Amino acid sequence: MSNPQQLRYSKEHEWLTDPEDGVSTVGITSHAADALGDVVFVQLPEVGDSITAGEPCGELESTKSVSELYAPLSGEIVETNLEVVEDPALVNTAPFEGGWLFKVKVAEGALDSADLLSADEYTAFTGN
Repeated sequence: MSNPQQLRYSKEHEWLTDPEDGVSTVGITSHAADALGDVVFVQLPEVGDSITAGEPCGELESTKSVSELYAPLSGEIVETNLEVVEDPALVNTAPFEGGWLFKVKVAEGALDSADLLSADEYTAFTGN
């Protein structure tokens, strides 16, 4: 699965949309989903939580391991994807669509200071 060009990527394998009205949608990449294996449990931050770029903000558990979910940028959680909590397999089957994880109101200046990659840079970083 190729990495959508319109998204930005973190080196911890999260993707995010450009902010719309100050809000970005965040998920994990297909590369991360493949490495995890079948995701069986998703723990997301709560609406209203503040997250800090590079810090853990949730957890993904698969049949292989438990992995922390890292915040790709700083801000406040405004929505979580309850469908992915109820059906964690969406992370594997639709990582860039129905498998999104949360929406964050981006803190002022956070996007400028975030260490994010373009789709081509991320593809080079992961080798696929």
